[in-house]
Amino acid sequence: MSKRIVVTGIGATTPLGGTAEESWQALLGGVSGNRALEQDWVERWQVPITMAAQVVVPSVDVLSRQETKRLDPNSQFALTAAREAWADAGSPGVEPERLGVNWATGIGGLWTLLDAWDTLRERGPRRVLPMTVPMLMANGAAAAISMDIGARAFSRTDVSACASSTESIANAYDHLQAGLADVIIAGGSEACIHPLPIASFAAMQALSKRMDDPATASRPYDVTRDGFVLGEGAAAVVLETYDHAVARGAKIYAELLGGSVTSDAYHITAPDPEGSAAARAMKAAVENAGYSLSDVGHINAHATSTPVGDIAEYNALRRVFGEGVEGIPVSATKASTGHLLGGAGAIEAIFVVKALQERVAPPTINLNEQDPEIRLDVVTSPRQLPAGELLAISNSFGFGGHNAVAAFKTV
Repeated sequence: MSKRIVVTGIGATTPLGGTAEESWQALLGGVSGNRALEQDWVERWQVPITMAAQVVVPSVDVLSRQETKRLDPNSQFALTAAREAWADAGSPGVEPERLGVNWATGIGGLWTLLDAWDTLRERGPRRVLPMTVPMLMANGAAAAISMDIGARAFSRTDVSACASSTESIANAYDHLQAGLADVIIAGGSEACIHPLPIASFAAMQALSKRMDDPATASRPYDVTRDGFVLGEGAAAVVLETYDHAVARGAKIYAELLGGSVTSDAYHITAPDPEGSAAARAMKAAVENAGYSLSDVGHINAHATSTPVGDIAEYNALRRVFGEGVEGIPVSATKASTGHLLGGAGAIEAIFVVKALQERVAPPTINLNEQDPEIRLDVVTSPRQLPAGELLAISNSFGFGGHNAVAAFKTV
């Protein structure tokens, strides 16, 4: 028998704010999290792109000195977001063996890995820190969260590039349905604003070059879009069965209807231009929950602001919804947050949850002239969503052809 799965806690640290609520309010206010980089390594390494969407609140302001020394920035962001979500959910009284973690990252402890390599080359092997491997491993964030809250059911990590944290939410839904836990913290994090990934993404021609005006650089669907803006941060949701939430008197933000994951099997970086596998993921996320595609009243698109990616996603949306897609309000929130890679899907899931709770679709900033080939109803200022039962989906697509979609509804 299918169980109802609900969201009872949210947390985030992002380029828009130090909490989920701060990030949401900044999003509604049309704020851009993209800024010029001021680190000394920008000039030292002559990085080709000198802007990014960095977290507003540094980890040193919210974590202990020992935690910042023993955790990679990726795990620091994860722990910050997870703690907020856990507290927001009321720190559920649940047996440790019934509490799980489904976390995600696209790249993992990049800063630790590259700093350790520099230390090895410049100072020798004896100066490499003993905590290097635990700090750089991709599951380090999930481990930190599980130890912090005492989660003993499981601690899992999804690594599916930019689809990672939406996949973690979809997997958490399945694990709750399977009875493997009563409560799960799910989400994702990324900390890759570093010279190497910036140089690599720039070499791929994937990043926007609008360094003269960083705040307007990320412009999904605009005819002048020229690439994404690299972002960092983390977001977490507390998921639990409806019966468990009601029994403990928890507040409920929204209901998670499920998720779907597919693969393009097309190209390591480019999306399938026809969007067939992405379309299957969207269709399955809604229909597997027992709803019709016509019930979808809001979409948070992946929409990275790349010329190829935005068109491919539009083709997938058109394949799923037909001409009806032109009547669905679409928000492209990476225009404000930048692209958090493995953490993107989690913060966008929170934006969907808040949109359903408050019945307002957040704006897509920087859209001055919409690409005529993309016939979508893009929300450019906060828009009231209709009363009654409302469904929304959140799309995430990643390098390697990974597609993940999560579906939510009002409660």
